Amino acid sequence: MRKDFYWKSGLIVIVTLVSVLFAYPLKEKIHLGLDLQGGMHLVLDVEAEKAVESTLDRYVMNLRDAFKKDTIESVSVERDKDSIVINHKNSAKVNDIEKIVSDITDMEKVSSSSDTMKTAYQIPGKRKKYIEERAVDQGLETIRNRVDQFGVAEPSIQRQGDRRIIIQLPGIKDTERAVQLIGKTARLEFRLVDDKHEVEDALKGTIPEGDEILHQRVTNVSTGEVSKKPFLLKKEVMMTGDSLTNAEVRIDSRYNEPYVSIEFDKSGSKLFGNITKENVKKRLAIVLDNNVYSAPVIQEEISGGRAQITGYFTPEDAHDLAIVLRAGALPAPVKILENRTVGPSLGKDSIEMGLKSVFISGMAILIFMIFYYRISGLIADISLFLNLILLAGAMAYFKATLTLPGIAGIILTVGMAVDANILIFERIREELLLGKTVRSAIDSGFKRAFLTIVDSNVTTLIAAVVLFQFGTGPIKGFAVTLSIGIAASMFTSVFVSRFIFDILINKMKVEKLSI
Repeated sequence: MRKDFYWKSGLIVIVTLVSVLFAYPLKEKIHLGLDLQGGMHLVLDVEAEKAVESTLDRYVMNLRDAFKKDTIESVSVERDKDSIVINHKNSAKVNDIEKIVSDITDMEKVSSSSDTMKTAYQIPGKRKKYIEERAVDQGLETIRNRVDQFGVAEPSIQRQGDRRIIIQLPGIKDTERAVQLIGKTARLEFRLVDDKHEVEDALKGTIPEGDEILHQRVTNVSTGEVSKKPFLLKKEVMMTGDSLTNAEVRIDSRYNEPYVSIEFDKSGSKLFGNITKENVKKRLAIVLDNNVYSAPVIQEEISGGRAQITGYFTPEDAHDLAIVLRAGALPAPVKILENRTVGPSLGKDSIEMGLKSVFISGMAILIFMIFYYRISGLIADISLFLNLILLAGAMAYFKATLTLPGIAGIILTVGMAVDANILIFERIREELLLGKTVRSAIDSGFKRAFLTIVDSNVTTLIAAVVLFQFGTGPIKGFAVTLSIGIAASMFTSVFVSRFIFDILINKMKVEKLSI
């Protein structure tokens, strides 16, 4: 008994101290869910068909480059809604054109006219569905990366149906900023400014072919007034942000203003170097989601794989821009279908009522156990108190989120922990009535009740695992607290209670059990 006493008492003390250390201070360690502390609930619709259109646009650019490289002249490539139309005037080059299309795209021919010398291609149905599915999955991952870098504690981001994404951000204060960060497509483009034509003439309606007008938002530092500065840009995209490896906020030492420093990978660095080398003294516009951020003049070749995005940034704007660039562009735009803000007053009321219900139910159980089982009931109360300490410590360690259903899980755990003790106590009573000694009755009571306790707890644990796997945020909170509570109650009800009974029998030499 002496050896058992030392290692068992040591284990109980260590587990208790570790739980207290993890849980203290409780308010800072356990995060509250959306239903308790308020926050934002968003339902997004991923416009997956736009990802197919982007794929077609990329094919158009690749085909034009391939035809130019292979010196296939008199060929025009245009996108017509969900297809690509190739106009070829030289019939002798038809086979060469089809080979290039087959090599660099996965499209199939849908129509061909020898009279007009036009051939139309489309993306096959299965491939189109795959692109749309991947767009939703990539959108989910991109949004998750943005939210994580934004610094929201315990967000819930999950897919619903074919193309919807549900986002819950507990405790978020600046909801407008969060919406802008999440919903920004973040398609970064580098395009040349058309300096051969006047932007004023283009604004009057005479936009040169191959050009378009985009604007830069300019904020007056003194008044805070926002105006738009027009730019006449080439439609051709020289480079996109796909090859970005990093984006960080820096401070300009001369003007003490923030800017975003970006870095490219090896291939992107080479491409950016070639673009700047071939366009010295021209203006290269940096465009994000059709908004011009800056259009500096290229003074010389930039070969280091680095560039700067300057503009009229506040520190928050620069920080958010760096986040979306690091996390990557959304493969398709998202539309906000639902935007609800849960007020903190609901959370405060819920917490107060939940804690009150835990306290009242806990006190009622404590009093009943002492009244009905006397000293043995007191042992059960000690185990129950320790069970709550272990539960709090485990939730803090796993950074679990406490939700309103989670509080219900705690209450259920309290009931199950007491139920295990009741099974043991009733078994001990039966053994005592049969005339067994106190030691023998306790041994038999714990041994016979053990399998019943394990069976009931395991079946409940299986249900909790299923709820966690397939449930949404609040339901997961219930499953988490229930699962941790079951594990804790198994330890306290069987191990701790038995240890205390052993002390009574072996150390205190109790001959008559108060049960």
